[in-house]
Amino acid sequence: MANSDYARIEQAILYLDAHAREQPSLDDVAAHVGLSPFHFQRLFTRWAGISPKRFLQIHTLSSARRLLAERRSVLDTSFAVGLSGGGRLHELFVTLTAMTPGEFKLAGDGLTIHHGVHASPFGDCLIAVCERGICGLHFLTGESEVEALESLREQWPKASFIESTKLTAPWAGRIFPQTPPRERTPLSVLVKGTPFQVQVWQALLRVAPGDVATYEDLAKAIGRPKAVRAVGSAVGDNSVALLIPCHRVLRKTGVIGDYRWGSSRKQVMLAWETLRREADNEDGDGEALQSGLA
Repeated sequence: MANSDYARIEQAILYLDAHAREQPSLDDVAAHVGLSPFHFQRLFTRWAGISPKRFLQIHTLSSARRLLAERRSVLDTSFAVGLSGGGRLHELFVTLTAMTPGEFKLAGDGLTIHHGVHASPFGDCLIAVCERGICGLHFLTGESEVEALESLREQWPKASFIESTKLTAPWAGRIFPQTPPRERTPLSVLVKGTPFQVQVWQALLRVAPGDVATYEDLAKAIGRPKAVRAVGSAVGDNSVALLIPCHRVLRKTGVIGDYRWGSSRKQVMLAWETLRREADNEDGDGEALQSGLA
């Protein structure tokens, strides 16, 4: 999705959220984002897989507290299924691999990282990959390509960086498929972090698309209930957006909270995942790809 289209979607989601009680019409929302009702309907439905009217009917963004309460039992069950049991979790099929202590000290020495900019449902993003999988995903609205690349260089200071959109394009296609694939294969993600950070990122993988957790939930899940602030720092240090779903963490009050790539984008991402899950449920396809990822 082009950045201009994403910007309109973001404006629409925020407008619908702010005016949910008023039940704005299609004409109202379309006028707000500067499109005709016909073109806005097409754009929104293509993005969400559901109509703007249906979005209002299943609207959950302004009731995050209720969402937390409703999904808590599911979350507790998910966390109880053994965080040490590997990284292939939920429908995401993400395999998380952490650098060993020895590799950590090498700071990426001998590692070649290819990177490229690609469109996504949430605007342009920089994707970085190496022979062991995806090692970076940064959204570029609010962060330039130069800044995103500099952040990756700081993380992997001795690695070699090569711009290669052609090489990263197949990865982008798997992360953001146009249509659900017939067969899903795991997406390998390589992370560089402390043992504590890796624990937190593994816990994040237990939060399924359409679900949310609090920082307290994550701290409890890793057996460190008093380390809530440290958990928050680890969540903020995640450099693989969406695949390691730090956007699914809310404050315990239900407030959306900060997000490295913008709180508005976080709100939109949560809405998209909720809408996709609802659309899949309405289709009666329990095996459908709830997150849009493969």
